[in-house]
Amino acid sequence: MNKYIAEFVGTFWLVLGGCGSAVLAAAFPEVGIGLLGVSLAFGLTVLTMAYAIGHISGCHLNPAVSVGLMVGGRFPASQLVPYIAAQVAGGIAGAAVLFMIASGVDGFAAGGFASNGFGEHSPGGYSMMAVLVCEVVMTAMFLFIIMGATDGRAPAGFAPIAIGLGLTLIHLISIPVSNTSVNPARSTGVALFADGWALSQLWLFWVAPIVGAAIGAIVYRSVVSGDETAAE
Repeated sequence: MNKYIAEFVGTFWLVLGGCGSAVLAAAFPEVGIGLLGVSLAFGLTVLTMAYAIGHISGCHLNPAVSVGLMVGGRFPASQLVPYIAAQVAGGIAGAAVLFMIASGVDGFAAGGFASNGFGEHSPGGYSMMAVLVCEVVMTAMFLFIIMGATDGRAPAGFAPIAIGLGLTLIHLISIPVSNTSVNPARSTGVALFADGWALSQLWLFWVAPIVGAAIGAIVYRSVVSGDETAAE
């Protein structure tokens, strides 16, 4: 149970910190954090939680990551459903707290509430296909980074930095395209408090990250299988 509680708390922090930076700070031009600040906020949530709970649950914080690690042979299928349940619950709790804070100002309107979208709801107006490709590729690269950074032959203690900076880079690339999901729990939490369109488009931000994560894990395993230095 401690693993599931850790995943709940970690995903709570990811949504509150990452989406909170977009809803609370980036919404005010005088704060000036912009795209770079929001991207860094998401990376920092993962980096800080990786050091805090990585030794407890592995710090997945993301259903796609859990699926990818299962495909990659790093995570038991028997724990997949409770991990995903804890992550989604944590994401919803984080979004609920964020909503309570954000709605405490006069004139508040939920709007997109940091949700992910395509078409007219993409920050840059990107099509559904463009968003689908972006989310698949970005999540695949995220899994590749995670599996490589946590490989037993990688430098010890540096995995959270690589993973956190990897997520930062992913956000820098894809916020204009999809507002960056690569995480179904993050997408689900805020979509519940946003305008109705967010829930109608949520399916893509489950399908694409999970497919991408599986691809990333398979690619990494194929790389390792051809590496003569890999452990048997």
